[in-house]
Amino acid sequence: MAYSNTLWLLLPYFFLAGVVTGAKVPAVIVFGDSSVDAGNNNQISTVLKSNFQPYGRDFYGGQPTGRFSNGRIATDYISEAFGLRPTIPAYLDPMYNISDFAVGVSFASAGTGFDNATSDVLSVIPFWKELEYFKDYQTKLKVYMGIEKATNIISEALYIISLGTNDFLENYYTLPDRRSQYNIEQYQVFLSGIAEKFVKSIYDLGARKIAMTGLPPMGCLPLERTTNFFGGNGDGCKDEYNKVAFDFNLKVSAMVKKMNKEVKGIKMVFSNPYYIFLQIVRKPSFFGFETAAVACCATGMFEMGYMCDKYNPFTCSDASKYVFWDSFHPTEKTSHIIADYVAKRFLYVFR
Repeated sequence: MAYSNTLWLLLPYFFLAGVVTGAKVPAVIVFGDSSVDAGNNNQISTVLKSNFQPYGRDFYGGQPTGRFSNGRIATDYISEAFGLRPTIPAYLDPMYNISDFAVGVSFASAGTGFDNATSDVLSVIPFWKELEYFKDYQTKLKVYMGIEKATNIISEALYIISLGTNDFLENYYTLPDRRSQYNIEQYQVFLSGIAEKFVKSIYDLGARKIAMTGLPPMGCLPLERTTNFFGGNGDGCKDEYNKVAFDFNLKVSAMVKKMNKEVKGIKMVFSNPYYIFLQIVRKPSFFGFETAAVACCATGMFEMGYMCDKYNPFTCSDASKYVFWDSFHPTEKTSHIIADYVAKRFLYVFR
């Protein structure tokens, strides 16, 4: 396929020793969806939560935190790679305060998207609200650190933006409204426009080092493979969805290049997990996994959230053998591999 890549292109990055060290990044600040939500959804009224077992069973102390994983997520590993704390807390988590958030914070909400209509589906935090939390965070940081130190943290921090999958799978391909307004390419342009406006907003608030994360090959999620199978199309990845992700990534990448040319003082990268994720799915044994077709939790075919609870007898005993934890999210091991690749391939420029 035109949007595939060869494994050997990834090997130099996969086998590089060590991690990104000596980074001039005092904090990692995160916006996005369940790929980077550290538990904000715990504090809102929504069915989309994961603050119960078996989620978090491989996290520190075996505690479910609201991360959609058996353990840590990619941004936790990225924070650690930059010599910061090994976990990034959720902004709404009452267990943490501004002293914790000064070195890393996540405003992300599982189920959200660039499109406000996406967040409405499961009553989660809309993307624009994450920006409001960031403004509130800045006010608190200036009180805690003093204006000069806080301003330095805000300008030198690494900003990670990771979302978009829900806009397509939860919204566009599930509900009729956006499909009646846009064809798929028009919707991609609509979303990338929102992404650009968001970047300009955080830039105006002081952000300078920004990583815009691309979409994974979302047609290879166990949920989509299951849907493909029951639709009579075999148990492989849904190629149409992978192409949508690939094409959207091209648009976002072009936006990043445009911003670097036009916006003074910005340093922005397109952090693309597509190829490494696709190679893990296609050759799981090469990366130490036994399967990518189904997830660890429950039957591994369609469950996530409350359908993936501690009473389900089908949940696997060893998540490290699986690429996916639930039907929509990777295991801690997969997140670690992807974060390591992303840090070395894209985020090294912020050292």
